[in-house]
Amino acid sequence: MNLDGKVVLVTGASSGIGASAAEAFAKYGSKVVLVGRNVANLKATEAACKAANGKAELLPITADVTVDAERIINSTIERFGQLDVLVNNAGILETGNLLDINVEQFDRVLNTNLRSVFLITKYAAPHLIKTQGNIVNVSSLAGLRSFPGGSVYCMSKGALDQFTRCIALEWASKGVRVNSVNPGSIITNIHRNFTPEERIAHYKHSKTTYPMERVGEPKEVVDAIIFFASDQSSFITGATLPIDGGKHALCPR
Repeated sequence: MNLDGKVVLVTGASSGIGASAAEAFAKYGSKVVLVGRNVANLKATEAACKAANGKAELLPITADVTVDAERIINSTIERFGQLDVLVNNAGILETGNLLDINVEQFDRVLNTNLRSVFLITKYAAPHLIKTQGNIVNVSSLAGLRSFPGGSVYCMSKGALDQFTRCIALEWASKGVRVNSVNPGSIITNIHRNFTPEERIAHYKHSKTTYPMERVGEPKEVVDAIIFFASDQSSFITGATLPIDGGKHALCPR
């Protein structure tokens, strides 16, 4: 891995995949910028990073990616002077039938899952071009496949995948790679709007619909993020990688 000393910015670092990714980058010797809204959870991630590498240089930023994109990038450059890897991980999941979804929900999901990525990427662009860095977007299986009741979420992730491919083509000649990981059902708190009973039922049902007969763990997604961020994937850009136990290849029946 060539991640030692690299400046890595992870959004949504206060829980789930983002927290696990931040810890992994710290373990590999990166200087990690931790972005999240929940102060207590962000401190827990910071502690986990320190436990993984006591010498890790960390910059926790309490921020909302939907309104603080420019401040996040400016704070990163002020502290570390450069940016090598951007992990756009922050996202929310909200479901509902089209007849029941209101415009506030539509705006909330699109602003978090898509607009914030556009803004952070735009502000990060000159710094990533300067370092010939790379971007890893955390999308979803929902960007590649559809499911009823998920129109807005699927739309946000499908658009994110197109954004990944378009920016990868725009920046390939500048030496900047852009890739996406597309997790299926992973045990995180993205289902925070579910009741405990609904979460248990969801994971139990997923085990019956995934070819590998189980749901995933955050580390299994993080391993792919680390791969894309490192020079081990130096000739890969514009890729969308399903991490879903084979669900994307399954023919509905």
